[in-house]
Amino acid sequence: MKGMQSAGEVNRGRVVLALLAVYFIWGSNFLAQRIALEGFPPFFLSGIRYLCAGLCLYLFLRVKGAPAPPLSHWKNTALIGTFLICGNGGVVFGQQWIASGVSALVMATIPLWTVLFAGIWGRWPTRFEWVGLLVGLAGVALLYRTGDVRAHPEGAVALLTGALLWAFGSAWSRHLRLPGGLMEAAMEMIAGSTVLIAVGVLNGERLPALPGWRPAGALVYLILFGSLVGFSSYVYLLCTVRPALATSYAYVNPVVAVLLGIWLAGESISGSSIVSMMIILAGVMLVALGQKPARARAVQEGRT
Repeated sequence: MKGMQSAGEVNRGRVVLALLAVYFIWGSNFLAQRIALEGFPPFFLSGIRYLCAGLCLYLFLRVKGAPAPPLSHWKNTALIGTFLICGNGGVVFGQQWIASGVSALVMATIPLWTVLFAGIWGRWPTRFEWVGLLVGLAGVALLYRTGDVRAHPEGAVALLTGALLWAFGSAWSRHLRLPGGLMEAAMEMIAGSTVLIAVGVLNGERLPALPGWRPAGALVYLILFGSLVGFSSYVYLLCTVRPALATSYAYVNPVVAVLLGIWLAGESISGSSIVSMMIILAGVMLVALGQKPARARAVQEGRT
C-alpha cells in the first residue's frame, strides 16, 4: 500500500512549495481553461493538456534513471488516473457555460465528497465530520438554486460529476498499490488523458485547424504549470501529508479563481453565490478539523 512518509522524512520546504502550487496555480487554472476553450473542445483540451505533461514528465524521469514501472503499477495508476483526469474533463466541459469562479466553488466540495467516499472502505465520517458535510452540502444546495448555476443545467451536472470523479479517485488512491511520487503523477496523467481523449472522439470532438494565440497560450500554461507543476504537487502531497492538508487547496482555489475572473475576464458573481462559497468553505473546514490525526494517517496508508 502507498504510505505517508514519517514526520522525519518529510521535507517541509517541498511541502510548502507543493501547497503553494496547488493553492495558486490551480486557482488560476479555471481562468486559463476558460480562455483555452476559445480554441479547443473541452475533452480534447483536458486530454491533450495532461497527455503532453505526462509524457514529458515520464521521459524526464526515465532519462534520469528511474526504472520502468511494472505492469501492475500501470493497471492501478490507469484506474486512478481515469477518475482524476476525467474529473477535470467534466469541469472543463461545464466551464463552457459557467464562470471560472463558480466552477472553482463547485470543485471546492471535493474534500466533502472524499470524506464521504472513504466510507466505502469502512472509514465513515466522525460526528464532527458529519456536521461539516451537512453544512457544506447546504451550501452546495444554495449554490445550485442560484442563477449562476441554475441557468445552465448541463454545465451544472458536468461540474458536479467532475468533482465526484476527482473525489472518488483521490479516496481510492489510498487503498491501491501505487508507485508514488512523480512517476505516479506521470503515469496517471498518461493513462487518464488517453481515456479522456477517447471520450472526446466518441463525443464528436475535433481539433481546430489553427487555434488563436490566446487559447494556445492558455493551453501551454495549463501543460507547464497546471499539470507538470500543479498535478505533480498534488500527487506528492497525497503521498506525503495528511489528507486534510493535501486537499486544503479547496479553501484557496475559489477565492483565487473568483478574483482572477473578475479582474482579468470581467466575470461577475452573485451575492447568493458568495454566501454559498462561505457556507461551503465553512463545511470543508469543519470536515478538516473533525479528522483525528491517527485516523487520517490510517486512511492515507490504506488502513481502515
